[in-house]
Amino acid sequence: MNEERIAVITGASAGIGAATAVALSAAGFQTVIGARREDKLAGIVASTGGRYHRLDVTDPASVADFVASLDRVDVLINNAGGALGLDRIQDAPEDQWQRMWELNFMSTVRMTKALLPSLVDSGNAQIINIGSVAGFETYAGGGGYAGVKHALRALTRTLRLELLGQPVRITEISPGLVETEFSMVRFDQDEDKAKAVYQGMTPLTADDIAQAIVWVASRPAHVNIDEMVIRPRDQATATQVFRGGQD
Repeated sequence: MNEERIAVITGASAGIGAATAVALSAAGFQTVIGARREDKLAGIVASTGGRYHRLDVTDPASVADFVASLDRVDVLINNAGGALGLDRIQDAPEDQWQRMWELNFMSTVRMTKALLPSLVDSGNAQIINIGSVAGFETYAGGGGYAGVKHALRALTRTLRLELLGQPVRITEISPGLVETEFSMVRFDQDEDKAKAVYQGMTPLTADDIAQAIVWVASRPAHVNIDEMVIRPRDQATATQVFRGGQD
């Protein structure tokens, strides 16, 4: 049955999204990937055999155009998102915090709202939202990002209640430290700051999360994995990290 299922992945030009496209394709899913960097998408599709379409999840017109390109969808993976800065509330750059709401929260609302009729019609659908351990914890400097990830978790749980009885499974996967472009984006391309996040420990890889997504998406139709929290062995909380291992 997997070979007949079509999976849509947002934020798929790199990191977890790109790894998920590769892993799902290898597992027999047809993939349709979206992001703003079309050159990156084209390279991924060249190896996976899927399809791509430019997508800016913060732009309602772009979302509508992306959705219009689809014939049907069975799995929606709301992966687009990210953190911007590590500012305390008293110094909050409101434009960046608003941008995080658009990237992490409203993007999920838009994509889910736009594709929900097609998902229900598929008869065996799934929505997988990529959250974060920041959706369970707070930390100094994380008010903006933790705020939107807490909201995303509430949205996911609400969706589970609202779709009860419909043929749609709802899952949130919440990773801890994953070495991708995440920290480069958070620290405005400051390579030293980004590398320091993972220094002395072994972080997760994008493929670690992609394999978890494949497992969740491959469960029988009656099995709903409500949520998964995945951290490196070296990470106990958002801020408690053992750094006595890898250099």
